[in-house]
Amino acid sequence: MTPATPVTPALRTSRVRAVGAGLLIALAIAIALDAGRFSPLRETWFDLLQRISPRPVEELPATIVAIDDRSLAALGRWPWPRSRLAELVGKSAAQGARAIGIDVVLPEADALSPERLLHDVTDDALRASLAGVRPYDDVLADALRRTPSVLAMVGSDEPTPQPLRAAPVLVSDARNDAASVSVAKARLLAYPAALSSISLLTNAAHGWGLISAEDVKGVVRRVPLVANINGTLVPGFGVEVWRVAAGQRSIRLSTRDGEASSVSIGGDAFPADAEGMARPWFSLPTPGRFVSAVDVLNGTVDPRMLQNTFVLIGVTGLALGDYVWTPVAKMPGVEAHAQLLENMHLRTFLRRPAHADLLEALALLVVGTVVVVAIPAWRVAAVALVALVGVALVVTMSWLAFGTQRLLLDAATPLIAFAVTFAMLLGLQVAETTRHRRALQNVLQREREAAARVAGELEAARRIQLDSLPRADAVADRRLEIAASMEPALEVGGDLYDFYRLDGDRLFFMVGDVAGKGLSASIFMAVSKALCKSTMLRAENRDLGTWLTQANGEVARDNPGALFVTLFAGVLDLESGELVYCNAGHENPWWRHAASGSVTRLAEGGGPPLCFVEDFGYGAARVSLAPGDLVCVVSDGVTEARDRTGVLYGTARVEPVVVRMSSAAHAVEALREDVQRFAQGVDQADDLTVLALRWQART
Repeated sequence: MTPATPVTPALRTSRVRAVGAGLLIALAIAIALDAGRFSPLRETWFDLLQRISPRPVEELPATIVAIDDRSLAALGRWPWPRSRLAELVGKSAAQGARAIGIDVVLPEADALSPERLLHDVTDDALRASLAGVRPYDDVLADALRRTPSVLAMVGSDEPTPQPLRAAPVLVSDARNDAASVSVAKARLLAYPAALSSISLLTNAAHGWGLISAEDVKGVVRRVPLVANINGTLVPGFGVEVWRVAAGQRSIRLSTRDGEASSVSIGGDAFPADAEGMARPWFSLPTPGRFVSAVDVLNGTVDPRMLQNTFVLIGVTGLALGDYVWTPVAKMPGVEAHAQLLENMHLRTFLRRPAHADLLEALALLVVGTVVVVAIPAWRVAAVALVALVGVALVVTMSWLAFGTQRLLLDAATPLIAFAVTFAMLLGLQVAETTRHRRALQNVLQREREAAARVAGELEAARRIQLDSLPRADAVADRRLEIAASMEPALEVGGDLYDFYRLDGDRLFFMVGDVAGKGLSASIFMAVSKALCKSTMLRAENRDLGTWLTQANGEVARDNPGALFVTLFAGVLDLESGELVYCNAGHENPWWRHAASGSVTRLAEGGGPPLCFVEDFGYGAARVSLAPGDLVCVVSDGVTEARDRTGVLYGTARVEPVVVRMSSAAHAVEALREDVQRFAQGVDQADDLTVLALRWQART
């Protein structure tokens, strides 16, 4: 099988754009079909909008009479006798409350009522006295009859003994479609049953409202205006308080196309979503909403706090209170109902536009299209800037819609989809660049399988390859000590090294690593070594950067397999110790300073591997060696050697070995032995090459 043919830049660009456009369209369609409702990102974004800009408290039409810690400390622990609760209801009504909602469910008779205590009393006089006291449930029932009172109920998954009672909820469809009404009812928040107060109290009250709310992952974001209890429509607690205060006998639910659209009480209409819920714009918890129950009972409360307001009675003591998390903060459940009434009064409910999903999909398409067009052709920095501008526009659009119209537009889901598209496009760019390398790896795999059948010939090739490498005595000079070693991972390898004199005072040396291993890599290694040497020897300009640029062109010209070579090359002036070097994607060498014994890396003069970027202009760097300084160059077979647990040898292990060695030959041998000890007998995975030279100056 032949390696994949390199594609032209135009074809590569069109391929990236086609895949990016397909992904973008698929994500936009998913958003348009409201896929965002399955992700927590949307609600997290909506919560963030409210958290940054909570509703300002302008009016307080609802007052909470709190059975708080101070009241419990003064009047005793909860539950209180219902005669005291009756007194609290009566005194709240006497101050002019429009309606009184009791955010407490009383499903059993009062255990503190005198008649419940008679069986434990043995004193006849005390029994006679208690027998004459009216039951506290009767006292509370009378208070409920005399006042515009509303009792609470909670949704239950199990049957309850209390009969369900609710104000009539009339349903009207915009098109008088009975089927649409049935579908809309089925979409409402539903419970099989409801737990309410005992019949005596339920029958005495003027209203009955559901206090259960949708709790998604511990956060209350929506509150039901109307719910479905086993086929019976019941109003939410705040809606029922509003109805009783308005003196209306019923509530009207409007539907359209199988969805709830609004809830009306008299002349007041409140928008509802498809499930019959409303999304309040929450404010931060506000102490001004609360009065202490003990102050109401003692008559010390400011009458203006209760006059002409919706009064909600609830337990808020820390040990007993029903606390819920809202998008802005944790607060008592009764305060969440108070905030619902405030939103009803001020008409500040948050709304999601009917075509919000289409708008969000369009925003993704607009921003994503720009990036799909730009990313294959522009610089990454320019594309990133365009992407940031697009992200800012989407966020700004969502923020302005919330701040000016209280509309909820999801910016998080389109931006995540955009990020996925952007990352995919970048990945495609990298994939196109490395496509030939993957193809080469497939070729090399097949060649390794075939190698078993020609082991003898490969052994001969190994000997030829190793014999083609230069020996240190070929450049014998008292100013220089040089040593090198190459151990192929297989019979033959793709690593290379070379060194030879350019003239009497200059030594050229290089270490390279062809991508892959085996026969093809060894052949390409031999070709690359020969081309590099011939290019250097016949070059009129011995500038190392110019030579490497020319060598890149020569090697790439005869490279149908799209192989590439990492290469480190240097020219050492044996007289002055000046080292000119250039690195084409190879491991940075180690430079041991004889004077201090410290080690640094030669990290300048870099560029991509040969055959990786056509027409790349390489530039050389230079340093001055001191007498006794040692330079050690290795291939990635050293740094990427692994032990039995898969841990890499790494670059950090090379430095201590180099530090201890002042001799080039000792450095080469010590590195080889240290890698072998580290590998603990694990088969060598890559060719291992080490070259070390030590400049000794003229003596």
